[in-house]
Amino acid sequence: MQRPPLPPFTEETARQKVRMAEDAWNGRDPARVALAYSPDSRWRNRAEFLQGREAIEAFLTRKWQRELDYRLIKELWAFRDNRIAVRFAYEFHDDSGQWYRAYGNENWEFDEHGLMRLRIASINDLPIAEAERRYHWPHGRRPDDHPGLGELGL
Repeated sequence: MQRPPLPPFTEETARQKVRMAEDAWNGRDPARVALAYSPDSRWRNRAEFLQGREAIEAFLTRKWQRELDYRLIKELWAFRDNRIAVRFAYEFHDDSGQWYRAYGNENWEFDEHGLMRLRIASINDLPIAEAERRYHWPHGRRPDDHPGLGELGL
């Protein structure tokens, strides 16, 4: 199975890969998102360590059951050969109605088929008031005309 664009990345193909990941995560379909990772993919997400698509799918299922009304923006930070670094921010609320904005960085490494074989994520959560939210698009893909992280001052 191939997942274009394939490494080595150019700036254009790295940006495509980042937007494709953002779009998939905003779809909140754990099985679909997990297909972007190699069968033996390794993750560090905060202090949690995962390996394999099944573990990734289970993790994402749990994540989106507790992170409600999730909206994410990713932005290319750097790239080289088969690696991409991104920064991101997402908003969600918990089941009590408390809103959060999570900020972080991810380092990605891809195999020759364009599947992510390594994901290292560092994330911090900031409680925010509902009035401080900046992401208001309908569930799913961020509209093309919606500002990115830099334009939002994030």
